[in-house]
Amino acid sequence: MLLQIPGLAPEAVADSVPTVKEELSMLKSLPVDELLTSIVNSAVKFAINLAIALVVFYVGRFIIRKIHRIVENIFRRRNVDPSLSTFVLSMVEVVLYFILIVTIIGILGIETSSFLALFASAGVAIGMALSGTLQNFAGGVLILLLKPYKVGDYIEVLSYAGTVKQIQLFNTIITTPDNKSIIIPNGALSTGSVNNYSREDYRRVDWTIGISYGDSVDKARAEIMRILTSNPLVITDDESRAPGVKVASLSESSVDLKVMAWVHSSDYWTVFFETNEKIYNELPAAGINFPFPQLDVHVNQNA
Repeated sequence: MLLQIPGLAPEAVADSVPTVKEELSMLKSLPVDELLTSIVNSAVKFAINLAIALVVFYVGRFIIRKIHRIVENIFRRRNVDPSLSTFVLSMVEVVLYFILIVTIIGILGIETSSFLALFASAGVAIGMALSGTLQNFAGGVLILLLKPYKVGDYIEVLSYAGTVKQIQLFNTIITTPDNKSIIIPNGALSTGSVNNYSREDYRRVDWTIGISYGDSVDKARAEIMRILTSNPLVITDDESRAPGVKVASLSESSVDLKVMAWVHSSDYWTVFFETNEKIYNELPAAGINFPFPQLDVHVNQNA
């Protein structure tokens, strides 16, 4: 902010901006009353601009929040994919706040063109320093384009598993089954392996059941099939997804049966836990025993 010096035409100021030494020299040559008047006028002008800037900031923030709600309601009414809506809303909010900041800087008397040029040159250095952040932004764009997952999917990535709640500009937020919020950078998600349990309509539930040597495999198979087919959540009317029981291996202490059943993806854990309990309670009642690890020791008395 430059002081307005009496007797100096504005065109001269525009054509040749004085240096700091020249300004000080001009100020020293002014009478005291004119110098005080110039300082007071400049201070009042700056105070007025500052007050206007504060008003513009609060009004602009109110307008940005209003636009955010309007766009959010439009997306909701048009049933826009929640993954896309959260990403776009975050981007719109960042852009609007940037425009608001540039406007306020212009009101305060700072040349916005110089500010933008400085911002652009600094952006290169900042971009290099924040290459990971830019990678996360690019990863968010790729996630929205390729759609490896969306809001509401249950995914497993980077040793974390949970339901996707939000896909933001730089991060994806998932909620674990025990209600922990995990924030994962989009860059890692776009370049790493993602296990999406919700992508397919059906999932196969697998169990490994060990029975004692000497017990009837056919009897165990029949009892397990009865348990599976009695569960309405298990798919039984599709031959390609019919439940089955196979002998998987002959272990040291047990005959291991591989039990397989197809369910809708949303019913996976319900069927898994219910069937575990039923097998534990009902197989012994049918004469099928669960073996304990055992070791036969032979003593040679002639030694």
